[in-house]
Amino acid sequence: MSSSLPASAFPSASASSGPLHLAVALDGAGRHPAAWREPGARPGEIFTARYWADAVAEAEAGLLDFVAFEDSLTLQSSSADGPDGRTDRVRGRLDAVLTAARVAPLTRHIGLVPTVTATHTEPFHISKAIATLDHVSHGRAGLWIQVSGLPYETRHFGRRAVLLPEADSYAEAADHVEVIRRLWDSWEDDAEIRDVATGRFVDRDKLHYIDFEGRHFRVRGPSITPRPPQGQPVVGASGDGEASYALVARSTDIGYVAAHDADGTRAAVAAIRRARGATGLAAQPLHLFGDLTVYLDEDAPAAVARLERLDALAGTSYGGEGAVFAGSPGQLADLLLERREAGLSGFLLRPGVIARDLPAITRGLAPELRRRGVFRRAYEADTLRGLLGLERPAGRYAAHPAA
Repeated sequence: MSSSLPASAFPSASASSGPLHLAVALDGAGRHPAAWREPGARPGEIFTARYWADAVAEAEAGLLDFVAFEDSLTLQSSSADGPDGRTDRVRGRLDAVLTAARVAPLTRHIGLVPTVTATHTEPFHISKAIATLDHVSHGRAGLWIQVSGLPYETRHFGRRAVLLPEADSYAEAADHVEVIRRLWDSWEDDAEIRDVATGRFVDRDKLHYIDFEGRHFRVRGPSITPRPPQGQPVVGASGDGEASYALVARSTDIGYVAAHDADGTRAAVAAIRRARGATGLAAQPLHLFGDLTVYLDEDAPAAVARLERLDALAGTSYGGEGAVFAGSPGQLADLLLERREAGLSGFLLRPGVIARDLPAITRGLAPELRRRGVFRRAYEADTLRGLLGLERPAGRYAAHPAA
């Protein structure tokens, strides 16, 4: 269970060499269940394109690497047994992929990473959606793959009567990602000829069957969408236990690590690295981001007081999936640099209240990290892979027999 700690509970640390990556995960009015009741929260606009465009514009102004759009296939609930029936909290979401596609033309540099639940979706559809997002954003798409273990969510779909065991669910998600990646590669980069004079739009010899056959999926391919500008959009997943570590190690470019202290972070990083080595991918780059909910103010007492006021409105103390920080931007910078020493290359920050804490990240934390020489002063690449220092991979089927 997560705990809320003031900034003074974390030791400060000096910056080490190398850039620090920063992203934000956005959901509703913020991570706290009472966030929508804060001044400036705009609860009447949460289901509008303008609300999300403004939030992403703020993140881009802060030079963040990417914005993650949280999503699920059921209403938010504080109960593991089904909808909790509460009417004092934000319920409902816009589709994450469609929201990302809507804001893509309004941004120029920041990555756009929607959440997709592998458990109840078909990889062919997801590959097409994310490839489309990569095209409309000119190479800034990512994918946050998630696994559902909620029985009441399963009842929305007809794929299966009961949930798979946890390990099998993560194995299914790994196959899901493998199918997606193969479909992204099923068109060679130069498959589109577009030659008006000869009347040839596409070179059929450069479209390839993927012929994937696994325990959970059988997919022939090829895709119906040309290869994404990045070749492979960035794939991420959360790592919060051995089964999820295997998914992160086998299938992703970014793992999000929810750990409450430096020792827990170090242990999670080591476990994921071991699992990565066991897959034979140890030489391939893998970012590990710390997952942290933040409440930022001019000092720790003010931030803690605001969190306590929000808890009083909600009628319960906030507990998130990861650690919870309440303090100043400078104190958070100390924490991030200390946690980086445990093996992290970046952080996925969840604003407790988007209206308050997102600007505090972009206008307080980011400049503080910049002063310490560990965060960018300008966007240095036009793609999300470029921002993360990941090379564009070659297509795997270019030398194989055509479809």
